[in-house]
Amino acid sequence: MALTEAQVVANELERVDPKVPTLFDWDDVFYSTVEKRDVEVISSRDMRVPLELRPGGNFGYYDPDGGDLGRGDGPTYEKAVLASVHFKEGFEWTAKSEWSTDDKRKAVLNTIQRLLAKGMAEFRRQVDSQCMTAGNAILANPSTVSVGTGTGGGDVWTVPATDGYGVRLLRFGQTIGVYATGLATKRGEAKINFYDLANRVVHTFPSIATVASTDKLVASGLGISPVGIFGISYHYSNAATGTWLGFDRSTTPEIRANRVNAAGALALPFARLAINKIGDRVGINKLVKVQAWMHPGQKQAYEELGQLITVLNQMPSGKGVDLYYGDQMQMAGAPVKCSYSWDKTRIDFIAPEIWGRAELTPPGFYTVGGQKLFPIRGASGGVAAATIFYLKASFNLYINNPAEASYIDGLTIPSGY
Repeated sequence: MALTEAQVVANELERVDPKVPTLFDWDDVFYSTVEKRDVEVISSRDMRVPLELRPGGNFGYYDPDGGDLGRGDGPTYEKAVLASVHFKEGFEWTAKSEWSTDDKRKAVLNTIQRLLAKGMAEFRRQVDSQCMTAGNAILANPSTVSVGTGTGGGDVWTVPATDGYGVRLLRFGQTIGVYATGLATKRGEAKINFYDLANRVVHTFPSIATVASTDKLVASGLGISPVGIFGISYHYSNAATGTWLGFDRSTTPEIRANRVNAAGALALPFARLAINKIGDRVGINKLVKVQAWMHPGQKQAYEELGQLITVLNQMPSGKGVDLYYGDQMQMAGAPVKCSYSWDKTRIDFIAPEIWGRAELTPPGFYTVGGQKLFPIRGASGGVAAATIFYLKASFNLYINNPAEASYIDGLTIPSGY
């Protein structure tokens, strides 16, 4: 009988592709720009941001033939106040996983070295997600939940297609807090064990029996009425309710941002109006340079407006046809900046110079006596065969002139996004 493959399989070499692709993103596009802005080192006490809120003087006409000139007045100064918030991310591995990949003869990749090298990239991605929030650390707004039907018997959350973020701000393996609408009740915390970005679905485990379809998925570690990083939608809001850095929005319209409510698809007048609303507030001589930040879906919507009026001339010899615009796009003179983590229903006109960071401690390793890596303790009280390290930071974001903040919201999400 002939020798068969089954008899020689033990001698066969296994081929492993040495290239290890990454099937997720580490985008930190907006945070990386804010990180470069002015930093104010603060203590645990609130930081003050002085604002010249209202003009002074008492203008009017008078009778120079002995008439009364009246009394004078002066400008009103006020202060915005904020404190840093504290956040961390832990990375942990077992001794066996370390030993199994610590040599090229064992594995194509030293997973622990990669974990140490890429940990900060993941941390920055998480911080970038927090920069998108409204100061309450809400990462997703589901519309439906199916209790106990998910992976491992967990809960299935679905975010509606009209939501500007979907589940983009969440990550597989992330622990999240589940809160009732209004954030006054925390139902518990669970871990994401299934993540479907395209269909806007996540599963969380363990199941929480009391959840409702209107609940919010929030960053972990926070209590009732959670407070996180003061992100884009916190500062870029013209709401007349709530507070902004200690100001009552209802009685202080000066601290509200400028808004253009699109209530539909992007149209060319919106951007010019958004920038002109800044000019109405601060005057033409103080009109700042802004950047138009948006999701690439809205960039496509803008591009399509240009394609409607494009005239295609004969291309030079050797040049192929390209009916798309390049990366140097501008919107009403503002350079277009894109982030896949941006709200798909908004375009925000960001003036970089008005942003700042109040920092108690910069991003870095959590250390104790210079030690960065810590052994895990086992149930017996002895050392477990596992190691952990933490990346941490304590800061918050502020803007010092809401009059120079403007945005378009209520935009229709382009088809396919």
